Amino acid sequence: MSRRPTARNVDQIAKLESEQVQHRSLTERIAATITRAAGTATFALAHLGWFVGWIVVNAGLVRRVRPFDPFPFNLLTMIVSLDAIFLSIWILISQNQMSRQADRRAHLDLQVNLLAEQESTATLRIVRQLAAHLGLHVVQDDDSLVGETNVEHLAIAMDEALPETSGKSSAVASGSPPFMIWIIRR
Repeated sequence: MSRRPTARNVDQIAKLESEQVQHRSLTERIAATITRAAGTATFALAHLGWFVGWIVVNAGLVRRVRPFDPFPFNLLTMIVSLDAIFLSIWILISQNQMSRQADRRAHLDLQVNLLAEQESTATLRIVRQLAAHLGLHVVQDDDSLVGETNVEHLAIAMDEALPETSGKSSAVASGSPPFMIWIIRR
């Protein structure tokens, strides 16, 4: 008995994710570990304890301990600055890796969507052929549904319709819906 499609899909996605994790560079693994650790309450509390302890000791509030970094705590300032710089770098490395992973997922999603659209178009063609063969009357409201979708034209229409982009066509400026522009240009 074959496995359910959802279980098969979960396994495939888990495999892709596992492969992605395994193929990370050493730097990306270190960055992920540091970022995970830095994003915890334990990390925040440890830093708070360290800062308070440093200030209490160096403000001369602990008897028998000679301050080694008196006010204005120049050494602490330098250490905190270096901590922030390196933590920022590790976070950026981790974000870059996550961005590449998100881009890969988006490309995969686009491929699956395009395949699904092509399969739906083929199915519509077959249904129309069957209806014609059986002598059934088919209302053809929109022949573009059984044609190939031109992804480039669709991307251009989408870019022109988005509010952040410049160079909008007069149809967009007049308030025509983006899908109408796409149909007109096809």
